[in-house]
Amino acid sequence: MSAADEILDIVDEDDRVVGRAPRGEIYAKGLLHRCVFVFVRDAEDRVFVHRRTAEKLAFPSLYDMFVGGVVGSGESYDEAALREAEEELGVSGLGTPVPLFPFRYDAEDGSFRESAYVYEVRCPQPVNPQAEEIAWHAFLPEVELERRLDEWAWVPDGLAAYERLRAFRSARAPHA
Repeated sequence: MSAADEILDIVDEDDRVVGRAPRGEIYAKGLLHRCVFVFVRDAEDRVFVHRRTAEKLAFPSLYDMFVGGVVGSGESYDEAALREAEEELGVSGLGTPVPLFPFRYDAEDGSFRESAYVYEVRCPQPVNPQAEEIAWHAFLPEVELERRLDEWAWVPDGLAAYERLRAFRSARAPHA
């Protein structure tokens, strides 16, 4: 089965399942569906950054600071976060990703709509990224990631999720 044929849940504005359709149809019609974003750090606190393959259905060849993807039909956000992180990183036995906050992404042109959840996880083991998903990868210090935000072409939903992550952290930081 191709990625375009994978069956996903269609959700309403309140994240309630209202139907199912193949991923290709959901993308073609801009239907609201579920996704997970997992922010991965290694043992040295560096961030996993990668460039997607040219064959990806959504946002091919763009950079991303999250691993993750669609939530399968009937799958929970938590299940999808662990599954996607282990698959994309090419690891097993990863710790449970920690849920941080819900996130809604709507492309300005209405072509791409996601009801999502953002997670973080520590990955101390060596990674072996999925070649079908990831064309290039590195663990970068977050200051390096920040420097690259204006230099590299990033997936728009990941960039929006990263901006929300920075705001989330800022709101939780102790104030002087």
